[in-house]
Amino acid sequence: MWWMYTLVGVIALLAGVALGFFIARKYMMDYLKKNPPINEQMLRMMMTQMGQKPSQKKINQMMQAMNRQTTK
Repeated sequence: MWWMYTLVGVIALLAGVALGFFIARKYMMDYLKKNPPINEQMLRMMMTQMGQKPSQKKINQMMQAMNRQTTK
């Protein structure tokens, strides 16, 4: 009889870990969509520090490329 309690406990633990993983993954994906790690202002600053003159067209191209990478 004690082995049934152990089996139920192990199954509940595995189900909790799996459910927690998927909830955390969904939360992080939504968070990164709402708060991207790099925005246009940060990109402009990085390009200036690298010695490039950032045009709006180039910044838009780089932002689109980064957005395509994050959606994959």
